[in-house]
Amino acid sequence: MNLFTDGFAEAIQLLSSGNESVYSAITTTITVSSWSLLISLIIGLPLGFALGYYNFYGKSVLRTIVDTLLALPTVVIGLIAYTMLSQAGPFGKFDLLFTPQAIIIGQIVLGLPIIIALTATQVEAVDKRLYTSLKGMGASSYQILVATLVEARFGLMTAAMTAYGRIITEIGISMMVGGNIKYHTRTVTTAIALETGKGEFVTGIALGIVLFAVALMVNIALSVLKRKWTQ
Repeated sequence: MNLFTDGFAEAIQLLSSGNESVYSAITTTITVSSWSLLISLIIGLPLGFALGYYNFYGKSVLRTIVDTLLALPTVVIGLIAYTMLSQAGPFGKFDLLFTPQAIIIGQIVLGLPIIIALTATQVEAVDKRLYTSLKGMGASSYQILVATLVEARFGLMTAAMTAYGRIITEIGISMMVGGNIKYHTRTVTTAIALETGKGEFVTGIALGIVLFAVALMVNIALSVLKRKWTQ
């Protein structure tokens, strides 16, 4: 228990002392994770709606692929992103490797299947009478999309929380395409790996507590928003 209590005490000390490297890692983590989630939602919600609402040839195969991508290891995503963004890759000319943008791209690949799969599930669970009523009133495809997303908003919030939880805690992508560069691409998870690799277990635990606190605050904020929507 001493190791954990020492880690908790150091976490408080790191936060209260305004440690620059710690706050830089926290800022980078929140920034890249938030952008990754936002872009994943913008792309994934319409695609998830289409996958759950429309019937088309090959839908079951596509759904199986999306579900399979849910279990794709982050190191595999990081490896693919690295080969694509390296100088020898097709997007090497953009010099994105070892930048926050590279981490965002990799995390979008991680979060997108979660958003698509869970959105499709929520759309399929919506009362089919809603679609019938909307079509009867002459609603366009866009209006049906918006109405469906509003109807399934609580389930979609859960999808967003699930995706954000997976994104903010990943390490493989951030390490491989971010490079763990201090004050630039170092996130809380890569900082934990670095500190524990050096044998600084107390600091690693402290950073783990900080990461847990950040994830907890995000989930509390979403829970408060959900309660306000239900009132």
